[in-house]
Amino acid sequence: MAAPDPTLPLLDLAARLPASARLIGLDLGTKTIGLALSDLGRRIATPMETIRRKKFSLDAAELLAICDKQQVAGMVIGLPLNMDGSEGPRAQATRAFVRNLVPLTTIPITWWDERLSTTAVTRTLLEADTSRAKRAEVVDKMAASFILQGALDRLQAMARIAREEAEEREARET
Repeated sequence: MAAPDPTLPLLDLAARLPASARLIGLDLGTKTIGLALSDLGRRIATPMETIRRKKFSLDAAELLAICDKQQVAGMVIGLPLNMDGSEGPRAQATRAFVRNLVPLTTIPITWWDERLSTTAVTRTLLEADTSRAKRAEVVDKMAASFILQGALDRLQAMARIAREEAEEREARET
């Protein structure tokens, strides 16, 4: 039997957040962890930095120190699904990282489907004629930004739909 998923759906994570708070986006790789940070209004994701992976305890300590310093209220972690939606070894490793991280923090965590995020970022960098060395330096934090921006855009859309539905209810009741 599989262990229960310790993460929250995006909507549940959003309900736990204060009105003004940052989210952090993570692109977990085998050698690095790309990080991106949102603004307090949760509208824009900005590439932040890349952590060189060492071992879990050191990686988690560095990540949580960054979260504390930046006053992060929630994490959006890219889940690397296969193109058919199944989970391969990378998704399983990502889930294991999160299972180990959850007991160390009270920060709520949600998944974001990261299929093609690195591909999209690499294409953008190639179109910008970025050198191979520069691409290698920034691709992980750019992928984290891509992941986080997707979640932020979805949160904005969900808030807009909720407002519109409330306005429609109010109009019907008057």
